[in-house]
Amino acid sequence: MSTPVTFTTLAEMFERLSAAFAAEGRPMLMYKSGGAYRDISYQEFQDRAVCFANGLASLGVKRGDRVALISENRPEWVVADSGMIRLGAVNVSIYPTLTAKQIEYTLNDAGASYAIVSNQMQLAKLLKVLPEVPTLRTVIVFSDKGLSQSENILFYATVMDRGVRFRTERPDHVEREAAAVRPEDLLTLIYTSGTTGNPKGVMLTHENLVSNIKSSADCIPFNHEDLILSFLPLCHSYERMAGYYTAMACGVTIAYAESIETVQDNLAEVRPTVVTTVPRLFERMYNRLMKQVALAPPVRRRIFFWAVEIGRRAVRERAAGGVRLRTALLHRVAQALVFDKIRARTGGRIRFFVSGGAALPRELGEFFEAIGIRILEGYGMTESSPVISVNRLDRHRFGTVGFPIPGVEVRIAHDGEILARGPNVMKGYWNNPEATREVVDGDGWLHTGDIGMFDPDGYLRITDRKKHLFVTSGGKNIAPQPIESLFLGSRYIDQFVLIGDGRMYLTALVVPDYDLVRDYARAKGLSAASLPELLNAPDVHALFDGEIARVQKDLASFERVRKFTLLDAPLTVEGGETTLIGKVKRKVVEEKFKALIDKMYEGLS
Repeated sequence: MSTPVTFTTLAEMFERLSAAFAAEGRPMLMYKSGGAYRDISYQEFQDRAVCFANGLASLGVKRGDRVALISENRPEWVVADSGMIRLGAVNVSIYPTLTAKQIEYTLNDAGASYAIVSNQMQLAKLLKVLPEVPTLRTVIVFSDKGLSQSENILFYATVMDRGVRFRTERPDHVEREAAAVRPEDLLTLIYTSGTTGNPKGVMLTHENLVSNIKSSADCIPFNHEDLILSFLPLCHSYERMAGYYTAMACGVTIAYAESIETVQDNLAEVRPTVVTTVPRLFERMYNRLMKQVALAPPVRRRIFFWAVEIGRRAVRERAAGGVRLRTALLHRVAQALVFDKIRARTGGRIRFFVSGGAALPRELGEFFEAIGIRILEGYGMTESSPVISVNRLDRHRFGTVGFPIPGVEVRIAHDGEILARGPNVMKGYWNNPEATREVVDGDGWLHTGDIGMFDPDGYLRITDRKKHLFVTSGGKNIAPQPIESLFLGSRYIDQFVLIGDGRMYLTALVVPDYDLVRDYARAKGLSAASLPELLNAPDVHALFDGEIARVQKDLASFERVRKFTLLDAPLTVEGGETTLIGKVKRKVVEEKFKALIDKMYEGLS
């Protein structure tokens, strides 16, 4: 649907939405507190956002200032973001899972003058690196539990109090600043990993995001009666644009899950009609369901698989023009016996899920559709604000990412790379014109790094990655080469191959320095008949456990290796695993060692 209000900037969007829906009194946001969900109305949100904007202004925040925001999802995140937007400040979104060292790099690269953090843990990370960030003036903390204020560290409540006083003195300041915001103004910096080196700050303007919001709203049928459960990180471009800006622009009520771990419980409590998610959720739902089916009595197992087959038949017949009467009758029985019970676990009101951030396995999409849960898969990247294409409710095909959204052109380059052009394409990388020129050419085409094709019916299909940039099933972008380089700095490691694209976590294939391992074994008094036996010794495994933990201590949690396998033979040119200059042929290695890799992901749920 089209958005219920018109706007050219996010500042206009917030102002006009509040004016349009304030009188209705229905919730704009919902959050869990004291064991129950509580509402924040449009008017309440407007009051809080304006108050916080005035509080920021009292601290000296002005147009163009970079303000870092390091927090888990909570209403204050949205209030802070809206406050910044009204002042024309730039939200530097930072993952709360990053280490102090990584946060230090981002703050310095962005030249952040202010930082907002959620709690004591995030503040502690910031305080570690504060002396190394000369531009940082003030830190604001949402939660004051266990903390005390100082000249440069203020509580959220204090900033709100300052906002009340500042508005008394300068009642029209925030409104004037909001009216001065222009479509071409920078709205946010979102740092994303490349294939090598440090993360780059993607510059997204109001125009970038507004164009993507409006086009996405035309394709994803949110409406003002919808209730969305939000649990993906708001600092991620996908959740920020789809589950926050676009949903809000359509008048949707947004409820925040307590955490990723509580999503299943929160689904039942909130009973959402829409959820924006990543394939990992469907993997978990499917694995949990299959385990329960496996433990069920034989009769119930047969009923379940019969029902799924009837669901698949109904989907096929519907796509071919219409469901036959016999199938329709059997489908009603399948719904009553099986499907309604499964859907009840999602709250029983789901109209559709939106899946992005990583590729959705075709088999998963088809399974969930068969049981009556519709999934719309989309595709994009932070540099495109992020949506490039998406399946529609009335035109969708699993194994594809649908059709380009309105206003976005997509073409396939001569080498198969997907190129995109439109008003959603980023302004560039912050302080990095050379990197910008590498991905956005002179004609405005964004080079995505993905290989793809259009099928005969015009659906876009992603077939490969031009560059080895991992996307986990949780939607995290991970550049493997810098991480592999870290591990290759260990004297015990000769070769190291990171695994994790499309997976729930990272694992690794490790070729040890065999001579050093043998020296270690002799020093420990270990004896082994063969190299494979030696590498399987508990003491040797413990050595590499410790070494891997040491090397990755400064990596973010999603960048850390959780399991590894020691190989008893090196990767070689002769074996086809490396090039002549020693580069690992990743696809060859993953195919050759598939059994070992799959074993590291056994028992995943």
